[in-house]
Amino acid sequence: MATRRGSTGRISWFRVISAGVMLLLCLAILYQLWLFCMVVWYAHRNPGSSSVMRQEMARLREEDPKARLRFEWVDYAQINNTLKRAVIASEDANFTDHDGVEWEAMRKAWEYNQEQAELGRSRMRGGSTITQQVAKNLFLSGSRTYLRKGEELILAYMIEWVMPKRRILEIYLNIAEWGVGVFGAQAAAEHYYGTSAARLNSAQAARLAAMLPNPRYYDKRGVTSYLSRRAAILQRRMPQVEIP
Repeated sequence: MATRRGSTGRISWFRVISAGVMLLLCLAILYQLWLFCMVVWYAHRNPGSSSVMRQEMARLREEDPKARLRFEWVDYAQINNTLKRAVIASEDANFTDHDGVEWEAMRKAWEYNQEQAELGRSRMRGGSTITQQVAKNLFLSGSRTYLRKGEELILAYMIEWVMPKRRILEIYLNIAEWGVGVFGAQAAAEHYYGTSAARLNSAQAARLAAMLPNPRYYDKRGVTSYLSRRAAILQRRMPQVEIP
């Protein structure tokens, strides 16, 4: 009898664990379906904010309850082609060719980051495409975990499957962080140059693109020698860049 009760108990626990696993699996699938629906929605509707914007707003309002973000959506045609070329040159040279993820770039970034960690340095590379950055900025947190990175990859493929490259770049240019509380090309052009995204010249566009890896730093520090050198390199590359 004792053996039978023990066997029954093990079966009960197995059923509970199996049911729990199935529930988690169903929730995960439902979450992915919800994300896919949101990707389809944003293929046709402009985002009013992003996950990164909401996180930054919360951070700023801890310091100042009246803090506001600088953000204004502008259509693709209202963003100067010089900025589109500069951003692609800076962030994702193969943007028009890949399917959302560049595995070789990610591998190199991982190896570089491992070397930096071994040397006790904090400077890191992302290795993310523009599509991956749209996925992260629009939907995810800024945490550096394997789970978050995995979700970013799934979203990147969803976005590429649903949206044309032109729409992906349009969203990126409108939600990219360009300074402390500054989001999007229009707000960046006004904040740094007192002009519109449509009227940026090539030098201004190159400098804005060069800021993207660390926009808050350059917003506070201003133009550094590294930023100037990086902008000059981008400006030379821009004429060869293909835009969607």
